[in-house]
Amino acid sequence: MRNTLKTVLFLATAALPAAAQDADIGRSHYHTHCATCHGLEGRGDGPMAGVLLIKPTNLTELTAQNAGTFPLERVVMRIDGRDPLVSHGSPMPVFGDFFQGVFDVPIKAPSGQPVLTSRPVVDLIAYLREIQRLE
Repeated sequence: MRNTLKTVLFLATAALPAAAQDADIGRSHYHTHCATCHGLEGRGDGPMAGVLLIKPTNLTELTAQNAGTFPLERVVMRIDGRDPLVSHGSPMPVFGDFFQGVFDVPIKAPSGQPVLTSRPVVDLIAYLREIQRLE
């Protein structure tokens, strides 16, 4: 029993750096696929923002604009294409298959229910959560 507890604690501790790494990977995905419209800091002021029919969302305010809760399901489905955004000229994301495709990675919604999406979306969500301003 004691060895089992030690093993569980070790695995839980070993998993902690992976979450931070996911946000780092997400930051890279963001800068490659999202910053052109949403800006380097996520404020909706990227160099392409002016040519879009609807100004890009300030991604740093998602939690603040949702009563203090990150709108995980809405953001996941917007990124992976299940909730298309026509202001981008095509369904979101304009990068297509990179974020879409197989929905085989669960991410836990505030309700506790898992939401299935792709690994790149999970990583991107980790980064988006990191840049939230709670003002």
